[in-house]
Parts: sequence; C-alpha cells; structure tokens
Amino acid sequence: MPGAGSRSALLLDVVIKLGTIALLALALTAPDLPQFQDSAFLGRAFAYPIALAVLPALWLILWRRRFPFPVLADILLGLPFLLDMAAGALNLDASLWWWGEANHLVSWALHTAAIAFLLRHAGLKAWARFGVSLGWAATTAILWELGRYLVVAATSAPPDTASTDTLIDLALALLGGTIAAGAVAWWRPRGEAVPAGPGWSR
Repeated sequence: MPGAGSRSALLLDVVIKLGTIALLALALTAPDLPQFQDSAFLGRAFAYPIALAVLPALWLILWRRRFPFPVLADILLGLPFLLDMAAGALNLDASLWWWGEANHLVSWALHTAAIAFLLRHAGLKAWARFGVSLGWAATTAILWELGRYLVVAATSAPPDTASTDTLIDLALALLGGTIAAGAVAWWRPRGEAVPAGPGWSR
C-alpha cells in the first residue's frame, strides 16, 4: 500500500496532467484570444495528451512487474507540457523577452532528468546513463526545432532571426539536458540500494 508521500506524488502527477489538458481545452475553445493565435495549439492538442500517456502506458504494459510506477519521472516528463501551456495562456513569450530561452533550458532539464531516472532501472554505468540522457536531450531538441520550423514555414515566411533563434534554443536545450543528465546520473540519496545489473556503477 503506497505511503503518504507516494500518494501525494501521484496526486501531483494527476494534477499536472489535468492542468495541461484543461489549458489545451481553453486554447481550443477560445482560439480568438491573442495568446492562442499563431502558436500551433492545434498540434499541441493532438501531441501533448499522447505524450502525457506514454510513460504510464509503457509501465503498465512492459514494466509493471519489474519496478513500481516511476511517478517522479512521470512528473518530470509532464511538467514541461504544463509549463508550456501555462506560459502560452499568460502570453509570457510576448511579455517577457527572456522567457523563450528560459523555457528551453528548464523544460529540457526536466524531461532529460526524467529519462535519467528511468535509466536507473536499466543496470547501466553512470557514464552510460549520462550519454543516453544527453542523446535524448539533443535528439528531442533537434526534432522540436525542426517541427517548429516546418510549422512556421508552412504558415508564414520565416522571420530574419529564425536561424539565430533556433541555434540559441538548441544550445540552451542541450545545456539544460547536460546538467540534468550529469546530476541525476551520479546523484543517489544516502542509503538507497544500488539495483543489480550488468556493469552498474555509481
């Protein structure tokens, strides 16, 4: 039976998912609001609920008998989506000049940390966990920027600063992922057991 801490974490996880979905619903039902225009919210409405369901589905199908539900990783994976939707609803991109860069740094640190935590169940050395997590950060950053560029190119002429902004975003996303991957790969709470596995090492 889960303890109070586990129940609180699960409740937070559910709140993050419901909050994201509620903000998506707001964007779809009030598309005339200025903060929801030209922001690819239709694509978010399709992709974000699927992304929020991926880890619970994988755990239920593949990993349920191997380890408890990784609620911390699920929270870390869900937070960037909630952060993105809340920022869109508050129109932070327009009101805070630094928000776009800060969002990339923090969001990639969060979901890369989630991957690094999940990899603790794989029996890999710390350097291997760091490398895989870093690869996740770099790959998802590139895919995100490519997708965003394609959306902009399909709907309007790319601005003159598009290439510069993309390079800055990629660099900050990679920095956030690097910091998170390194911190989670080598940090372990005092007294936590080291899972058995080939080549496992601190």
